Amino acid sequence: MNQLKEGEEIVAIGELAKSVGLTTRTLRYWEEVGIIESVQRADGATRGYTPYYVRRIRFIMKLKELGLTIKEMQDLYTAYGDAKQTDKMIPRLIDILDDHINKVDEKMASLASLRKDIVDYRQHMVTKFNLSKE
Repeated sequence: MNQLKEGEEIVAIGELAKSVGLTTRTLRYWEEVGIIESVQRADGATRGYTPYYVRRIRFIMKLKELGLTIKEMQDLYTAYGDAKQTDKMIPRLIDILDDHINKVDEKMASLASLRKDIVDYRQHMVTKFNLSKE
């Protein structure tokens, strides 16, 4: 569990989920797989998140939007470590992003090739059946 600092406000899981557009189940899952942590609220019954983890959740959402997998996020969290050393995480993040850029480039090349094949086949059909585009 993340230690609470003096004066930090804890955001309840339901409130956080609603504010960032996630489900509470997603937040619980992320906690189960170890990419976020929660703290116990004063009432003892509800999970809560410190401002640090609220920022972390937003960062994870951005990484997810960029196509990173849970496994890749776990690797980043391991690189970040208990000492919270960003300088150890950033090189790993750059490697992961480079891999994703290469995958996107490969998909784009494949789609461009597919498009060319479709255009060529269409033209073949137009020519074969003496059709014109009207």
